Amino acid sequence: MRKPSSRARAGLAVVTAAVLGVAGCDAGGGSSPGGTKARAARPAPLWNPRPDSIAAVGDSITRGFDACTVLSDCPEVSWATGSDAKVDSLAVRLLGVAGAAERSWNYAVTGARMADLPDQMSQAAGRGPQLVTVMVGANDACRSSARAMTSVSDFRADFEEALHTLRAASPRTQVYVASVPNLKRLWSQGRTNPLGKEVWKLGICPSMLSDADDLTGAATLRREKVQQRVVEYNRVLKEVCAKDSRCRFDGGAVYDYRFGTDQLSHWDWFHPSKDGQARLAAIAYRTITAAGPVA
Repeated sequence: MRKPSSRARAGLAVVTAAVLGVAGCDAGGGSSPGGTKARAARPAPLWNPRPDSIAAVGDSITRGFDACTVLSDCPEVSWATGSDAKVDSLAVRLLGVAGAAERSWNYAVTGARMADLPDQMSQAAGRGPQLVTVMVGANDACRSSARAMTSVSDFRADFEEALHTLRAASPRTQVYVASVPNLKRLWSQGRTNPLGKEVWKLGICPSMLSDADDLTGAATLRREKVQQRVVEYNRVLKEVCAKDSRCRFDGGAVYDYRFGTDQLSHWDWFHPSKDGQARLAAIAYRTITAAGPVA
């Protein structure tokens, strides 16, 4: 067989190189031996607005305390993980009814303070959830007196420890942090109901609610101290959460929400009613599914 001429061989080499070059550019973005640049892989987004499992930590609000019967938990109406259709909890909104029953867990404890959060977070992390919801801090302000409130420094240290506990066990889990409610507003709304004030005497948030009708300077100053501490707690929640790329604070939405008597328990006129729980669920859902963090 006759060998091709040197000119033919050179032409064939050029065509072959051109074909291989085109193939190298189109083959899945990988780099070729000739130095074709690889197509940069897109990093996975840090925040998934549709997490597939949820664990809740916190205090009596997340347990649905006093929303169904007096001085009792009612987790089925929890804003975070409840099954009650009127509440339409965060878990139901994100996972559906069946998904919420299978893939949501409530580790909140009535009476819990921030110091209790690391242990709760450890339990939650054991489930490997895609999202953990946090609502805690009211009991740190609701003490026997204003002097007994949790210090801001301890509050910060315990919250940081809770997040570190989660990150050590489940580094990719997202965290939603709700602000501490405006306790002074809850006092101003609830004090209009005689029954509520009688229940308050059983020991519900005495630093804010004791002697509910006392408007003297000393009582007013006591309530202002409690309110200021809540503002400081919310600042801590915002600052610590901002340091974690997978944490979202609600931007003060729970604190700013103007709870009325329809949103308060008709057993104690302080904790959220079913209506109030539904409002908390809506705030959480908006924050979690938003395109970006709330300012």
